[in-house]
Amino acid sequence: MNYDEVKKYLLDNQNVWLVTGAAGFIGSNLLEKLLILNQKVIGLDSFITGYKKNISQAIEDAERITSKSLSHNFTFVKGDISKEDVCNNLCKGVDYVLHQAALGSVPRSINDPIASNEANVNGFLNILRSAQKAKVKRFVYASSSSVYGDNQNLPKSEELIGNPLSTYALTKLINELYGRLFKYNYNFDSIGLRYFNVFGKRQDPEGAYAAVIPKWINKIIRNEEVFINGDGKTSRDFCYVNNAVQMNILAATTKNKKALNQVYNVALDDRTSLNNLYDIIQKKLIKKEIGVVKAPPSYREFRKGDVRHSQAELNRAISFLGYLPKYDLSKGLDNCLDWYINNNSRLH
Repeated sequence: MNYDEVKKYLLDNQNVWLVTGAAGFIGSNLLEKLLILNQKVIGLDSFITGYKKNISQAIEDAERITSKSLSHNFTFVKGDISKEDVCNNLCKGVDYVLHQAALGSVPRSINDPIASNEANVNGFLNILRSAQKAKVKRFVYASSSSVYGDNQNLPKSEELIGNPLSTYALTKLINELYGRLFKYNYNFDSIGLRYFNVFGKRQDPEGAYAAVIPKWINKIIRNEEVFINGDGKTSRDFCYVNNAVQMNILAATTKNKKALNQVYNVALDDRTSLNNLYDIIQKKLIKKEIGVVKAPPSYREFRKGDVRHSQAELNRAISFLGYLPKYDLSKGLDNCLDWYINNNSRLH
């Protein structure tokens, strides 16, 4: 089934989904879409990096789009995936698990490798084991393009990875190995999704570990100085969050046996330099007529652990899952800029 057919099927067939990290950026976007599709959702979050407002906004947006009351289809549990009993209780009676909970950020993982390992490896193993014991239909988990490490080949194809350059990258690679091991030892199916620089509404623009797009949007709105690490020629495959939502739902519901127990790139098969990204965001915000003044960025040293260029090959995702990204960088920004404007304190 293609994505439109999957959505129609879900509208007619209600299932129970567990979304870990439901108060986070990608997790809350998954929650919103699943509620729109008339699914029952259990959300787990510890609020270490997630926010209660993301959940309330996800429900509000889903209700606005459907013109229906949907809160009765959602159950929230505050808890931590590092607790085995929490994971065991949550997985009972669940059809699909979308595991998004993690401590993100390459710099954070370098600064605190113990915390990253506890959340991203021990926590992952807890929820994977609980899902396997509960016999859920499908376990889909967030991996990362960071697993490609020092492999400089472009575009990045799933079967060719390099040496990890950060603790975060290593934890995601270990997740993939555990997924493979659980098929071998327990005949339990999973699918890993290697996210490439996902962006969109509800992505936190504040804090030391904020991703580049929300951080720059917020600073440009406020006419504050924007720093680019390195010379600005570093490039990334920026992927709008709706594309990542599509991949999660396709992976969870696929009937293609050959698609199981694999990892997939989630991206556009395109790349944009940081210099070009800055220009694109600034021009779009100037057109919004919210008082943004044109200004050049500032440059500083390259960031430790960063790769120089990143671009995904999508042949596997297209062939096995029917993935068809509908949003390029420009369209994705058009969809989320108003959210950042509406949630920026300078304008309110």
